[in-house]
Amino acid sequence: MIKLEQVIKKFGKITAVDNISIEVREGEIFGLVGPDGAGKTTTMRMITGILDKTAGQILVLDRERLEEIKGHIGYVPQKFSLYGDLTVMENIRLIGALYGAARSEVDRRAEEILTFTNLVAFKDRLGDNLSGGMKQKLALAAGLMHKPKIFFLDEPTTGVDPVSRREFWQMLYRLNKEGMTVFVSTPYMDEAELCTRVAFMHKGRIVACDSPAGLREAYPHRVLELNTSGKELKKHLADCPIIDINAFGDKYHLVVEHPAQAIPLIKAALEAAGMPINSLGEISPTLEDVFVALASEVA
Repeated sequence: MIKLEQVIKKFGKITAVDNISIEVREGEIFGLVGPDGAGKTTTMRMITGILDKTAGQILVLDRERLEEIKGHIGYVPQKFSLYGDLTVMENIRLIGALYGAARSEVDRRAEEILTFTNLVAFKDRLGDNLSGGMKQKLALAAGLMHKPKIFFLDEPTTGVDPVSRREFWQMLYRLNKEGMTVFVSTPYMDEAELCTRVAFMHKGRIVACDSPAGLREAYPHRVLELNTSGKELKKHLADCPIIDINAFGDKYHLVVEHPAQAIPLIKAALEAAGMPINSLGEISPTLEDVFVALASEVA
């Protein structure tokens, strides 16, 4: 469905996308994951034809001329880009008209999509008066008006409340089950877990690409989870055989090679420092553990 080979994008002397190659298969939910500034939006804009590449090849639906396939793709940008002074229904009708559909077909399709996105009750509300979650649902509805084969979404849930995020992903799953290929960028690891395959992007490069399970299985270290209310943890554990220490909410993930060797030394160091140990034990690595390690490799 989508194939990028040695794609580069430069803005003057700055290389935003650095020689990346990825392939998205039909029927996947493909996640492009990484921190802000990694190059995710630039990559998506090149694939959808909004930006020209500097070098390399991009094929979408086996076509290199993206103008030829724009009628088969949908796109939800990072920021709300519809009209705040139009109602939900007026925005939808406008998008439908731009695709050349007859008014009767636009209205039929609009009712269908607004029902799907739970926006029927808000169809007469102005875009500016919608919540962040409902604005994203409206953007989703607009992108579906022409029944695209591939749906691109650029960080669609950034700034959206947790309930709306869950509802949004439930809709993406329904679309995917109906046969739509979904290409989504996200900075959230819990959303990366929901994808069929994930490419991790950092500083313009793809540093890993696999299923979430495959990425976790390839993680080369072991992880201990520590729950303590103590402070200055790194200072007190400086002499312990620990590769890295990362905070995860109210807990810490300690990256080690040999848990059986590390645990007694960690306990002894914390007890000597007078730091309480609420719990300490080995856990399976999370995608966030994986991506922290990958990011450090290319830092």
